[in-house]
Amino acid sequence: MDLGGKSVRSDINVTPLVDVVLVLLIIFMVITPMLQRGKPVALPRAKLVSALKHGGDPILLSITADGRLYVDKREVQKKDLAAALTEEMAAMPGSPLIVKGDRSLDYKTLREVILEISKTRMAGVSLAATELKPGEPQ
Repeated sequence: MDLGGKSVRSDINVTPLVDVVLVLLIIFMVITPMLQRGKPVALPRAKLVSALKHGGDPILLSITADGRLYVDKREVQKKDLAAALTEEMAAMPGSPLIVKGDRSLDYKTLREVILEISKTRMAGVSLAATELKPGEPQ
């Protein structure tokens, strides 16, 4: 092996790096929508949003624009909501409840759902919202 007067080249081969980064990007693009729990709804916007202070994995109750109820991804009738939430509380004791109501939902529907939730004797209910960024229209 004769090096002669040549200096050592230290070039970085970028092609494998780009391949790995693109594969990771595709994986994250596919996985990210699966990480969201509950039924997707357009959340109302609020100027002040506080973080959930309770520990544990929350129980999610989603209310779509047409008034359908979902506990996580399972659809529940309004008359069966108290029983379904009691069942979830038994499976996950001490977990907080988060209500994700659609932005276009009328107050009457939300009030009826909260009355059903009150039958479960749940300690607290948090309402999910999206925080308004400064300068963003309401």
